This record gives sequence, structure tokens and C-alpha cells, in this order.
Amino acid sequence: MVAVPITDARDDFAELINRAAYGGERIVLTRRGKALAAIISAEDLDFFQELEDLNDVRAAQAALAEDPVGIPFEEVRAEHAR
Repeated sequence: MVAVPITDARDDFAELINRAAYGGERIVLTRRGKALAAIISAEDLDFFQELEDLNDVRAAQAALAEDPVGIPFEEVRAEHAR
């Protein structure tokens, strides 16, 4: 992972994109030494989105295990129809 100040990134934006896209680098954009954002490849983004989806599924499964009955649809519809 490489940290790059935002002021420097403005001048080298295309190069940083290429480094992430083709070189697989993860570039952290900083301001006053603090990380603000990152440039990553589309492949890395897909991986992180799949990981987030998996975590969502696990959280839903855990919630269902705690209360498998849930709230009847009719009750939810009536509450939100107001």
C-alpha cells in the first residue's frame, strides 16, 4: 500500500489509476497525513463487495436464527400503509 498526498495525486492521477488497475497497487490518498480515500483496482472492488455481501448474508442468517418467526407481512404492510 502506498500513501500519496492528495495534492500530489492531482498531478499524477492517470499514473495512480494505472498503478492500481494494472499493477494491483492500493493507493491511499492522504490529507495532512491522514488517510481519506483509496484508489484500488476494479478487481479489488469486486472482492470487497463480495465480502460485504457475504457478511450481510451471515448477519441475516444470525438474525433469523434468533427470531425465526419474524414479523408477519400483513403487520408490516399495515404499519407502513399509514
